[in-house]
Amino acid sequence: MAISNRQAVHPDRRLLRRQQTIEEALDAAVAIMEEAGVGGLSMSEIARRLGMRQPSLYKYFPSLHAVYDALFARGVERSGAAIQAAVQAARQEGHRGVVPIRAAGRALVRWAVENPALAQLLYWRPVPGFAPTAATFAPSVRLMDQLRAGFAAAVQAGELHPSAASDEAPRLFTIVLSGLISQQMANEPGAGYDTGMFTSLTDAALEMFFARYTLPGGTGAGPRG
Repeated sequence: MAISNRQAVHPDRRLLRRQQTIEEALDAAVAIMEEAGVGGLSMSEIARRLGMRQPSLYKYFPSLHAVYDALFARGVERSGAAIQAAVQAARQEGHRGVVPIRAAGRALVRWAVENPALAQLLYWRPVPGFAPTAATFAPSVRLMDQLRAGFAAAVQAGELHPSAASDEAPRLFTIVLSGLISQQMANEPGAGYDTGMFTSLTDAALEMFFARYTLPGGTGAGPRG
């Protein structure tokens, strides 16, 4: 039996509307976390802001932790996009090795202070009992793999000591960045990346980090870019 065009598009419209509702719910959740803290999120408040009954919200998210999981996924996706854009811009300018790594670091810190609620969910543990699912966390693992590859490329280019190709370098890199992010959000929330008392020291912190992996007799870990 032939299916009319009108019948054929209905499933797509339903899926589109469902996705729109999910995104609206996540937008509302971010707004709530920015006002009440990450732990202040509730299904009832999300539903209220969407103008729906709380049981209806469970059609989209089976639990509050499912909302947190979707928010974690959004944070990873958007922070990853900011990092990739910065790295790509550095490479389009002809930079390889250390410069894209610096660009990635700056981009992550900037994204975090501009999106503090999602950043807290990603880099702190503000919700007792919540941990992202393996599928949601997988992009974070891929980002770390890309970071390791970036350090290996910098070593191969002769910009960093061979020890930077170990697991230590990417771990220490994330420690430096998460420290900047945490200090800024804890002590001067609302300040911008360029004016924050901690985030304005991002380049200085990166200099200290790369000094650990400077080749003997070198003057620095590649161009600053």
